[in-house]
Amino acid sequence: MPGAIYAEGLVKTFGDVRALDGVDLDVPEGTVLGLLGPNGAGKTTAVRCLTTLLTPDSGKAVVAGIDVLKHPNEVRRSIGLSGQFAAVDEYLTGRENLQMVGQLYQMRAKEAKLRAVELLERFHLTDAADRPSKTYSGGMRRRLDLAAALVVSPPVMFMDEPTTGLDPRNRQQLWEVIQELVAGGTTLLLTTQYLEEADHLAHDICVVDHGRVIARGTSDQLKAQTGGERVEVVVHEREHIDPAAEVLRGFGKGEVTAESHTRRLTVPVSGGAKLLAEVIRELDARGIEIDDIGLRRPTLDDVFISLTGHVAEEAGEAGQDEQEAAA
Repeated sequence: MPGAIYAEGLVKTFGDVRALDGVDLDVPEGTVLGLLGPNGAGKTTAVRCLTTLLTPDSGKAVVAGIDVLKHPNEVRRSIGLSGQFAAVDEYLTGRENLQMVGQLYQMRAKEAKLRAVELLERFHLTDAADRPSKTYSGGMRRRLDLAAALVVSPPVMFMDEPTTGLDPRNRQQLWEVIQELVAGGTTLLLTTQYLEEADHLAHDICVVDHGRVIARGTSDQLKAQTGGERVEVVVHEREHIDPAAEVLRGFGKGEVTAESHTRRLTVPVSGGAKLLAEVIRELDARGIEIDDIGLRRPTLDDVFISLTGHVAEEAGEAGQDEQEAAA
């Protein structure tokens, strides 16, 4: 039985650009799927198709048990959407924005007011509730936008890069709210460029590139595909590079790479902190002085280099699918 969000063979083109090229997704109820990919990969186009903002050229999509193509209005009543840019009326106060959304969903005026008060408190916006939202910081606007998406307590939420551009404190606050939502039974599809964000929030991850799902699994499974853990050592003297490489070969699960100019050596390993302690003891026993040593996990770029052959584009370089979809 398909999950709360289900897509099969979604295809969407914009002229010569194939923004989605047969995307399959299945998100069980009450879980988070992280849709991970660089700008232009197709993440936003997938969200827009699943939330009825775009019609796919072919394929099937079911959200909250409702066929997206056959019953788009019913889908809209069952979902919440928070996009990349805060969709709030800057001339209305935070309170007025939330009350307006409630009334658009045909809530009674009193009910909309009570819900606005509840959400303003939940998102730490009570002190700014009666200020025009144009006076809000970027993080406050983002929180208000997310609050607006939750006015009707939807069973299914879509968040398209909700923390892009936020400072670490605001990002952490949003993570906490998202975790609370999911603990309460909400199903969430989250698009992000940040592996760290998917680490914190997603039960499963789909990596998308050029409109296709190229890998899926948990965060740990994806990291394992890129080589898992690795030990990095910076030796104090260049003449210690070769003997240090010999030590690392004895512990590693693959080839040792060395950079002469930085005196840094790297080797894939398994065994965690216990193995790191053994490496340190062996280097010390051989009289190899080190400036730094650490057990590293793969980064976002490591994942993309492994899976796609290129690094993720810098944030802010708009992808073709986003440009075309916004046209």
